[in-house]
Amino acid sequence: MSDVTRRRKDGRPVHHWRRDVVELAALFTAVAVADAVANLVGHGPEGPELLLVSAVILLATAGFHTWWARRHTHAPPGTDDADIGTRPAPAEGGAAGPGAAADGPRSGAGPGTSSAPEPTASGDGPEERAESTTLWRLRTTVRDAPGSLAALCTALAHDRVDILSLQTHPLAEGTVDEFLLRAPTALAASDLTRTVVRAGGSGTWVERADAHDLVDAPTRILGLATRTALDAAELPLALRQLLGRCTIRSLPAASVGERTGEEPAPVEGVLEGTVLRLRAPEGGVITVERPYLPFTPTEFARARALVELDTRLGPRVPRGQDVLTLPEGPDITVSRADAGDLQAAKDMHERCSKRTLGMRYHGPVNDADRYLNHLLSPRFGRTLAARTASGRIVGLGHLLWDGDETEIALLVEDEWQRRGIGGELLGRLVTMAIEAGCDSAYAVTQSSNTGMVAAMRGLGLPLDFQIEEGTLVITARLDATPVSSQLPYDSRH
Repeated sequence: MSDVTRRRKDGRPVHHWRRDVVELAALFTAVAVADAVANLVGHGPEGPELLLVSAVILLATAGFHTWWARRHTHAPPGTDDADIGTRPAPAEGGAAGPGAAADGPRSGAGPGTSSAPEPTASGDGPEERAESTTLWRLRTTVRDAPGSLAALCTALAHDRVDILSLQTHPLAEGTVDEFLLRAPTALAASDLTRTVVRAGGSGTWVERADAHDLVDAPTRILGLATRTALDAAELPLALRQLLGRCTIRSLPAASVGERTGEEPAPVEGVLEGTVLRLRAPEGGVITVERPYLPFTPTEFARARALVELDTRLGPRVPRGQDVLTLPEGPDITVSRADAGDLQAAKDMHERCSKRTLGMRYHGPVNDADRYLNHLLSPRFGRTLAARTASGRIVGLGHLLWDGDETEIALLVEDEWQRRGIGGELLGRLVTMAIEAGCDSAYAVTQSSNTGMVAAMRGLGLPLDFQIEEGTLVITARLDATPVSSQLPYDSRH
């Protein structure tokens, strides 16, 4: 670096003494030349003519310079490439290109969640930018080598695919990259998969995404943790939304060895390819299965952290309530119920007729009380209770997580039937299922239970009826217009 361009730490230039000497010598030279010209003009025989000729030459030079500057505009260095949209040539292995932000093991891909630039092809016109697009979630495994991620991003850019977000899951060999993509609608999933495979991806999985996937991963995970902290029944839903399409089953501690012969899951959990086994807060086992798509250590760590949060917080349920005015009789309140309401639920069973209990539990009436521990546990779903002013339970509604499916069940005390309590509980349960992202919900009852059939029809949703040996299964499709119903525990605790 020269003496002129050297700078101190504060940014000020460092002036060397040799520069000052040169400037002083130039000043003396200029004074001497000016004195010689003055003597020549003042005392020479042709002084005035020489002065006039010098003025003409200066004017001609200034005019020529102005003409030349207007004819040949000098652009700042480096703007030519930007104007025509060219990119630097990729280095060996494709390390330079869309998505390659920095040098590293994989050209800018690190563990965790990052935001990737949106690759676009040069020469985009207004017509091309206005074309319809589709959101995709893409998961693939690439080599953990310099330029591997950059080559994949370049291939996606060639097909006019924008990368909206990127999550990386490091493995012992290779790295699983999970993309959220915006692709032209004309680009089919099979074509997108072939592009990824040609760029070096393996084990590729593609599925449609929606606007909810646009939320970045840290924000989404914090939201799931908040929901789990407020309500123990949110844990299965939070795990499903965290891990995507999967089946979640929860077994109590007493059932693990008796029913399956399995050993209880260790405290740290077990990762076995497409199956996760986690220690449930009450000592049982939570099993998460996802066909065809193995879990990564990153996903296992996130799921285990969510379960540990639920364990530390202990049993909890929102305690808000909503007042319901009936067409006749006193007002009642609707609120969440849990294992603390076990005795009140058993008392309601005693006041119900055998016919009512038989339509609800489809088995021996004397065994009805045995189901309550499972039904009231927030680990297996959510329960709403209708109570009188004295706190007596007169109706129960259950929303139960049954693997990939969701079951709805209702029980209303005989004295309080035909007053709209079952319909109110059912509407709230279906609204909860819709907010939980369930595609459908089913109810199992007797074919003679006209009250349950009327309540399901009152939802205004598409229904599917299946009857087998007197048992009626009514399935409501929840991807239609959501049911309008207030949730008493959402805003008041």
